Amino acid sequence: MQRPVPSVWQHPRVSRRTAIQAGAIGLMGLGMNHVQGVRELAAASSAEGTNAPRACVYIFLSGGLAQSDSFDLKPAAPADVRGEFDPIATASPGVEICEHLPLLAQRSKHWSLCRSLTHSTNGHTLGHYYMLTGRSGETPGFSGDRKSSPTDFPSIASTVGYAAQHLLKNASELPVSSNNLPPSVVLPETLVHWSGGVIPGQFGGQMGYRYDPWFIEASPYNNVWKGAYPEYNFPNLGLPHRDEDRIFRAPNLQLPHELTQGRFNKRLDVLKHIEAQQKYLDEAAATKSFGRLREGAISILNDGGVQQAFDVTNASDEEQDRYGRNSYGWSMLMTRRLIEAGVTLVQVNLGNNETWDTHGDAFPRLKDKLFPPTDKALAAFLDDLIDRGLLENTLIVMAGEFGRTPKISESQPYKLPGRDHWGAVQTVFFAGGGINGGSVVGSSDKNAAYPAANPQRPDDMAATIYDSLGIPRDAVWLDEVERPHQVYYGVPIAGL
Repeated sequence: MQRPVPSVWQHPRVSRRTAIQAGAIGLMGLGMNHVQGVRELAAASSAEGTNAPRACVYIFLSGGLAQSDSFDLKPAAPADVRGEFDPIATASPGVEICEHLPLLAQRSKHWSLCRSLTHSTNGHTLGHYYMLTGRSGETPGFSGDRKSSPTDFPSIASTVGYAAQHLLKNASELPVSSNNLPPSVVLPETLVHWSGGVIPGQFGGQMGYRYDPWFIEASPYNNVWKGAYPEYNFPNLGLPHRDEDRIFRAPNLQLPHELTQGRFNKRLDVLKHIEAQQKYLDEAAATKSFGRLREGAISILNDGGVQQAFDVTNASDEEQDRYGRNSYGWSMLMTRRLIEAGVTLVQVNLGNNETWDTHGDAFPRLKDKLFPPTDKALAAFLDDLIDRGLLENTLIVMAGEFGRTPKISESQPYKLPGRDHWGAVQTVFFAGGGINGGSVVGSSDKNAAYPAANPQRPDDMAATIYDSLGIPRDAVWLDEVERPHQVYYGVPIAGL
C-alpha cells in the first residue's frame, strides 16, 4: 500500500531548465526511477512564491572562539582572566565587544549575542558533533575517533537540506534555486583533522548519504596552514609547510570553451567531460553519491550565474578589497553569491579544522591573524545583505565547538600564553533573519566561566535556525526505512 504523504511535504521546485535535464536522463546515466521526480519538479517550477525566500548562513569557527577575548570581555576580572584585550563600545548602548572587531562594533544594530550557550564536553570531536548536529548528546556507540558513521545524528546542514525538499509549510517558505544548486552547501572545505580523520557530525548520518550537504572544496585541505591564507596565515605547529599549500581554488565547474551551447546535445562529449570533473563536483562524498550530483550537473555546468558565484578570486577589485583577498573574504563572498542564487543554507568554515584552537600565542594570533579577516569579511557580508534587501530573511549564526577557559594558561611548545578548551559557556553571534539587533541574550558569570542567566544548548541554537527558516515545530524526517525522527530537540532562543 502506498504511504500517504502529509500535506506539509512538497517536492522541491526548479526552473524551466528541468526540461533540459529531463532530456538528459539517458545522458547522465539516470534510471527510469528518476523520471517521475523530474516531471514533478518541472510541474512545480510553474508555481510562484509570494513570500521572500528564507536562508541561513552558519559560520563555524573550528577550534573554539575565546568568549573572554571576543564578545564577552570581563575587564573587571583578575589579570589572568581578563586577558590582553580591552572592550570597545558598539553602536548599541551597553553592548561592548573586543577592540579588535571594530567593523562589527559599528554594525551592532544588525546583530545580537547569546552569551550563555553551554554543553558538557571539552573535547574537539564531540564538541564539533554537538554544534554541527545541533544535539547536545551523542548516539549510542559514538566513539569520537574522527570517523563519520551512518548512525550519527544528521548535521544541521543536512536537516535543512531535507527540510528544503520535504518539510515546507508552503511552497514559498524556503528559497527556490533556479539553477538546481543543492539546498545545503558547506565551504570552503570539509573539516578534516591534521591526522587525516574526518570530523563526524558534518554529514547526513541517519538520513543517509543522499542528504549529505554539498561540500565545495576550494582550500588546500591539508591542515598545515591556519588562519586566512595567504594574507593572515600561520603554520600549524610541528607540521612541515610549503608556501604553495596556501592557494584558494574556486571549483572547476565550467564546460570546455569548445563545447558551446550549440553542441550541447552531443551527449557523449558532455558526459565524458562531467565524468572527468567528478572529483571537483563532490570529492568528499566519493562515488556513492555521484548519482545525486549527476542529476544537477548539466544545469550547474551550463549556468553562467553559478559559475560566477564560485569564481570569487576573479571578482572585481572593489569586492575583493571589501571582503579581503584571503580565504575568509573569498569564502564569505562565495557565500553571499550562493544565497543570492537560492541556496537555503551555507555553512562556511572560517579556517580549517581547529584553526581557532588558541592554546598558546593566543593574543597575537587573534589580534593579527584571526580577528582582522573575520571582522572585515563579516562586515562586508552584512553590508551587502542589507544593500540587497536580503538580511531580514537571512539568518546568520556564528559559533565554534566550544569556548575557552576563563583562566589564561601556559602551554608547551608555545612561547606565549593562551586558553584551553571550555564547553561550559560560549558566545554565539546572531544577525538577520528577524533577529532584534543590538541586544544580548543570557549572560556568563564574572569570569566568563559558566552561564549566569538564561542558559542555552546546541539544540536551542539549531531550533532557532529551523524556526527562522519556517520549518514546522512538529516536523519529522524519515530515515531510509521510513522511521520518523523529530527535527526539533530544543526551542528557539527567546529574546532574539
